[in-house]
Amino acid sequence: MENKLIQIIEAALLSASRPLTIKEIQRLFPKDQTPDKEDIKETLDEIEELCTNRGVELKRVSSGYRMQVKQSLSEYIAKLWEEKPQKYTKATLETLALIAYRQPITRGEIEEIRGVSVGTQLIRGILERGWIKIVGQRDVPGRPSLYATTKEFLDYFGLQHLRELPDLPDLPDVNSLDMELPLEEEKEQTESQSELQAPH
Repeated sequence: MENKLIQIIEAALLSASRPLTIKEIQRLFPKDQTPDKEDIKETLDEIEELCTNRGVELKRVSSGYRMQVKQSLSEYIAKLWEEKPQKYTKATLETLALIAYRQPITRGEIEEIRGVSVGTQLIRGILERGWIKIVGQRDVPGRPSLYATTKEFLDYFGLQHLRELPDLPDLPDVNSLDMELPLEEEKEQTESQSELQAPH
């Protein structure tokens, strides 16, 4: 059964469009033939070892296990798709990074750190991707929404836990930014006033 177990689990992981948990793998089997968790874990370890010299690898992410193309081969495999992978704007990536590293965080706090306003469409786009979610409201006037990352965010970036995020230099404290980073709107107003005052 050991070799058959490897084949079944490998086939399931390759067929699934998402990561599978150990419980989900157990549900593939008839009740009287369900392997226990330890057997499945050992089998997953074997699959990982078998993939050492193959083009795919077993990856554990936040939602479970998945089979994927090895990162070192992605530039070759990408040519199978005519569409170029979606590129994200600097504003989107900066906003997402701030949410990941400073969560839970409000839109206003993101704006204070970045020094520019954050568009509703930008936040909505990240929410629709399923990478962030609203986890509550800050207990201040207006009760702004608090944003945090999701399991889908971890899965997409191949992480099990937030602690696997790379280290960053210390981010500035929101409260210390009032005098340092004027918001983009303020800068635009200042520039507009300068243009009006300038001799023509």
